[in-house]
Amino acid sequence: MTMSDDARANMEWAEWFQGNYRLMTDEEKALARARLERRYSREYGKAVSVDGTPAQEGVLMGYALNIKKCIGCRRCAKACVEENNQSRGKDQEIEWIRVLKMEKGEFSQEKMNQGYPEGLGIQVGGNAYSPAGVVLEGEHYYQPEAVPEKDSAYMPIACMQCEKPPCVKVCPVRTTYREADGPVVIDYNWCIGCRMCMSACPYWARRFNWSDPKLPKEAMNPVTHYLGNRPRMKGVVEKCTFCIQRTRKGRYPACVEVCPTGARKFGNLLDPNSEVSRIIARKNVFRLKAELNTFPKFFYFMD
Repeated sequence: MTMSDDARANMEWAEWFQGNYRLMTDEEKALARARLERRYSREYGKAVSVDGTPAQEGVLMGYALNIKKCIGCRRCAKACVEENNQSRGKDQEIEWIRVLKMEKGEFSQEKMNQGYPEGLGIQVGGNAYSPAGVVLEGEHYYQPEAVPEKDSAYMPIACMQCEKPPCVKVCPVRTTYREADGPVVIDYNWCIGCRMCMSACPYWARRFNWSDPKLPKEAMNPVTHYLGNRPRMKGVVEKCTFCIQRTRKGRYPACVEVCPTGARKFGNLLDPNSEVSRIIARKNVFRLKAELNTFPKFFYFMD
C-alpha cells in the first residue's frame, strides 16, 4: 500500500495483471475479489465486500417509469450517487441518472418563429423559453425552489440496458458486455478510457472519470459488486447497472426505493406476474428512441 489517494497506485501487482473478468475461471474471480476487498478495506478504513453473484437463471431485469408521476425532485439521482459510490464534490460530480426538465405546450404554426436564440423558432425545442411542446432536448441542470414547476414536465433517463447495446459493439477491448440477466456491465480493470462507448450511446448514459473520483471514506458504501458499485479509478467509464449489488439479492434499485411518488418500478420481464410485466401488458408504454432498434429494457408508461 502506498497510502496514496490514487487508486491505481494502491493496486497490487496481481491486480494489474489479472485477466478479463468475463473470461476468468471461478477461482481466479474469487482471488480477484479478495484482492479488491483487501485493498478497499485498507483505503476506506472499513470492511468492504466485493460480491460476485452471477446472473440468476430465468431472470431478465426490466424497469418501468411512469412519466406522469415524476415531479423532478431528483431524489433518485442523489440516492444513486450514495448507493453506487459515485464521485462527488465541486471538482467532479458524477450522476448516472439525469432528469430532464421540459416545457409543456403545443406545437403550432403560430409559434414557428418563437424560441431561443431569437429567430430560430421551435427547432430549439426545450430551450424555446415559451411553451413549444415536450421534447427530449430539455434542461439538464435545474435548481428550482420547489417541484414540480408550473408548465414543466420531467423525463428521467439513465442506462437503458439495451438488448442490442451500441456501446458493447464499439468497445475495442470488450470490457463492456451484457449480462445474461440483462444489465450491461463494465470490467473497470480492463477499460482503456477510449470513450468510444460514450460516443455510441444514444441515451447519454455513460460517464467518464476525468480525475481521481472523490469518494469520502465515511460515505463509501461498503456493500459492492465487482461489476457494479465498487470504487472506480481515473480514466475509466462508468454507468447504471440496475444496482446489480442489490437486485441480484432480491432487492429494488436504490432509485426505486427512494422515489416519493412511486413512479419507478422494477422486476423480472420473464415473470408474467411481475410488476413490470403487468405494466407492459396493461399500460400505455413506449421506449426511448425506439427507431434505433437498441431494444431498451427501460420502459416509460402513463396511466
